[in-house]
Amino acid sequence: MTVSFSPSADTGLAVPPDWGTLHEEARDLATREAVLAPMLSTYFPGGGDLALALGARLADALQTPCLGTDRLRVLFVEELRRAPALVRAAQEDLFAIRSRDPSCESYLQAFLNLKGFQAVQAYRIAHALWHGGRRELALWLSNRVSVAIGVDIHPAARIGLGVMFDHATGVVIGETAVVEDNVSILQNVTLGGSGKEEGDRHPKVRRGVMLGAGSKIIGNIQIGANAKVAAGSVVLKDVPPNCTVAGIPAQIVRIHDAGLAPAESMDQSL
Repeated sequence: MTVSFSPSADTGLAVPPDWGTLHEEARDLATREAVLAPMLSTYFPGGGDLALALGARLADALQTPCLGTDRLRVLFVEELRRAPALVRAAQEDLFAIRSRDPSCESYLQAFLNLKGFQAVQAYRIAHALWHGGRRELALWLSNRVSVAIGVDIHPAARIGLGVMFDHATGVVIGETAVVEDNVSILQNVTLGGSGKEEGDRHPKVRRGVMLGAGSKIIGNIQIGANAKVAAGSVVLKDVPPNCTVAGIPAQIVRIHDAGLAPAESMDQSL
């Protein structure tokens, strides 16, 4: 999957953040908040890189008594360095969050505090483990994210770049689901199957889509590019591109411009 961003003029953002950007933000925060300085020096030491920072942050969030921080950090950093595309994906996701979330004041704030970002990055590592033949470890990691963060993503699901999970609590994404680039998903969204059928049974969410809080998309159906699903809706059939659906069951309530990406505007009105 590929992604290209067209940030609005008022964001002041041009490119996804690199190590230097986050390291500088960390140094600035450490001078203003001494309590956080030791943690920041662990994540962002001199001579570090984004793989080290991300691996350390995820290890802190997901450690258990049996699999402590140090062991998880080694695992995560190894996977991130083995597959640089995972680090690039994290940069694109940070850019998406900073561009779309008015409450997010810096890339570092998203990196440290937004569990939706952390859940997606842990999923990406689990997905790499799954396709690397380490399925039991991938499933353990997926379960650990569900317990610790409250986001349940099967490691076989496919998620693109520039994805924002806003608040993220209660998000469930099934095994054969696909989420393309540049999608925004709010809390308590389900991309689920419709029963006990096997095979390809979960939704396909195309690029530019926004899924409102509490919406449920059920079955092997398509949510067309640049569509919007209103909060609380239950979607049981295909949704065409460039429209808004709402209700139980969801029905088309609006057709909008083909160039509008609800994922970017985050306009939740009908």
